[in-house]
Amino acid sequence: MPQQFDFPKSPIPNFRVQPKTIYLVLAVLLALWLMSGVYTVAPDEKAVILRFGKLSEVVGPGIDYHFPPPIEMHIIRSVTKVYREEIGFRTIDPGPPARYRQKPDEALMLTGDENIVNVEMVVQYRVTDVVKALFQAQRLGPFEAGGSGLVHDAAEAALRQVVGRHGIDQVLTEGKLQVQTEIKEKLQELFALYDVGLAVETVQLQSVGPPSQVDSAFKDVASAKEDRERLVNEGRGYQNDIIPKSRGEAERMVKEAEAYKVERVRRAQGDADRFGAVYAEYVKAPEVTERRLYIETMERVLPDIRKYIIGTGEGDAALLNLINLDRAQPGQNR
Repeated sequence: MPQQFDFPKSPIPNFRVQPKTIYLVLAVLLALWLMSGVYTVAPDEKAVILRFGKLSEVVGPGIDYHFPPPIEMHIIRSVTKVYREEIGFRTIDPGPPARYRQKPDEALMLTGDENIVNVEMVVQYRVTDVVKALFQAQRLGPFEAGGSGLVHDAAEAALRQVVGRHGIDQVLTEGKLQVQTEIKEKLQELFALYDVGLAVETVQLQSVGPPSQVDSAFKDVASAKEDRERLVNEGRGYQNDIIPKSRGEAERMVKEAEAYKVERVRRAQGDADRFGAVYAEYVKAPEVTERRLYIETMERVLPDIRKYIIGTGEGDAALLNLINLDRAQPGQNR
């Protein structure tokens, strides 16, 4: 017979839960459940209260209370934060340095002149109506922390539509700002059409260029256009420099001619007046006036030669007195 062992039996404790304990536990659980309805809304946020899944009210900043779930629940969203949507690329790591992942299926598109261009764009928007932003669309985008949605699709559609209306030169160079403005206006029209309570802040074309397969050819074309613009600007600079100088020189010559004209006219008038005065004297005394003109002419013609005047009659003495030879300075030639 096998040996049998008798183990001592341990006494089984007999727990008896008092009704007061049960009520206390239930009261604590009820208090915790009721306290779960306390929530805080930051100054830049708004809270949307749902009662049995339906909109009840919108609450502003501060500490507030609603019935605990599943009776009521709240959704808190910022109404001042600027949200960001990326088209054509995705940010993997904001860095620094930042790292991105390309999305060729979004970035490649046709321009109005049937060229293929690679466009990367960033859209920044904010919430103007938190209720519409939460309930007018199933998937809105970063606002709902659910990835891409209506905002992304609307931004991509606006981008493709606007780029499709412009040529590649406008998209790449001089028309870039105009393209951004048109995209912003078109996207805002879509937001208003969908009535989602959003407003576009900025639209920025991050990178616009040709596909990598033809990038070198586009660079050559761009370099040639830059050379053309440089030469045109140099020509305009020379034009702006030489034309004012030529105009100033022409104006100077005109003024000199006018001054010469005035001088000649006045000199001629003076000569005519002087001749008239001499003629009047000549009419009164022709012989005296003739001799006086002769002597004055000899003084002008021979200024540095000693001259002698010999009188032959009473008329010559009168002539000498008329031309005031007696008041000549000592040492003056006579």
